[in-house]
Amino acid sequence: MAASEEKVRPGPIHWLRYSVGGRLPADLAPWVLKDATSRAWRWRLAARNLVYLVPLASVWLLLPGPLGLRLSLSLMAIVVGVFYSQAYGDESVELRVAKHGFAYGQARAIRRERAIAADAANRELYEAIYRS
Repeated sequence: MAASEEKVRPGPIHWLRYSVGGRLPADLAPWVLKDATSRAWRWRLAARNLVYLVPLASVWLLLPGPLGLRLSLSLMAIVVGVFYSQAYGDESVELRVAKHGFAYGQARAIRRERAIAADAANRELYEAIYRS
């Protein structure tokens, strides 16, 4: 693999900054688009949101009160936080991609094209197996 073809990924500090909404250097912009359009983009979104949900839930564990109540409060905070991050994930990812110099809606369009291609391939496989 040539030096220009090497995969460029953010380091831990850059990734943490990116996770809380910061902008990455321009040379990492292609990685941002890949992050927003990969098959696991929803899992990546959840991981980024856990960066600020886990410390918040950990602080709630330190509050006075019964352990069961503190654990359930922390767990509920994480569940609700991840739920809302997924509910608004499409918009969040599009804004993140636009922040890094790509057109708003580009990540959604790439994911849609990949889904259409995958559906066509699955349909061809179905036709070959069950309609032949």
